[in-house]
Amino acid sequence: MNKITKAVIPCGGMGTRFLPITKAVPKEILPIVDTPVLDYIVQEAVDSGVTDILIVINKHKESIKNYFTPSPELEDKLAALGKTDYVKLLKNIYSRAEISFVYQESPLGSADAVYQAKDFTGKEAFFLAWGDDLIVGEKPVMAQLAEGYYRFGVPILGVQYFEGDDIVKYGVARISDSEGKAYKCESIVEKPSLDNIPSRLASLGRYVLDERVYSAIENTPVGKGGEYQLTDTLNLMCSDPGVYAFEFDGRRYDMGDKFGAVTADVEFALKSPEYGERFRKYLKALASKL
Repeated sequence: MNKITKAVIPCGGMGTRFLPITKAVPKEILPIVDTPVLDYIVQEAVDSGVTDILIVINKHKESIKNYFTPSPELEDKLAALGKTDYVKLLKNIYSRAEISFVYQESPLGSADAVYQAKDFTGKEAFFLAWGDDLIVGEKPVMAQLAEGYYRFGVPILGVQYFEGDDIVKYGVARISDSEGKAYKCESIVEKPSLDNIPSRLASLGRYVLDERVYSAIENTPVGKGGEYQLTDTLNLMCSDPGVYAFEFDGRRYDMGDKFGAVTADVEFALKSPEYGERFRKYLKALASKL
């Protein structure tokens, strides 16, 4: 089986939970301290062996494209000032992989966003990551899910065990057989009621898919609001060719949620070799006053 070298990152959502700032700035490039969340997802893909990345945007998210596009004028000015570290930093944004873009012309749902990648992925398997789900682990999550795909040869749904009542906010896997961290997925229940949870395995924004997803999307019925949802597509695929839920390791931050974003800011700041210790002392002093 060929190594997975392509990734697709849909960034078409409106970011309503982050209004008013998302009226002007896409939620995917809101910073964690000084680096957009989308940049970290791109790095996860690169660290998983990806060489080609497609970012799905809409006409209101040109700033995402601008971020990953070279800026020769700025780089030349920084170089002339002797600020070579900054030049290296900027070049790294767009040189890690071949990054391209496609537009989702109408907001027709998550499955439609994935369908925009059909020409890009062709017959190859690919990673799919939502542009506002940041997951940090010792081993990149996409690389973990690739192991499941190489083993079973069917679409892989990235899941984590979820203890709290907030599990009702997610798609939850209904499972049968299990083999270690892999579970045969019978269906995905989107936002189940707390008294009807099929398992404690929540889908958290990472997948491995292949060309079979496109025919399944073409057969996906239209859902609420006239949109086509990837959950419905995956439910069609659970019987043929089959889907496996793969439990990955990693700390997940919901960057579409204000609390998740603040949490990421704090934890990443604490890890900073530049000012982490200073920030830690500040937090201790602040906590002592509360």
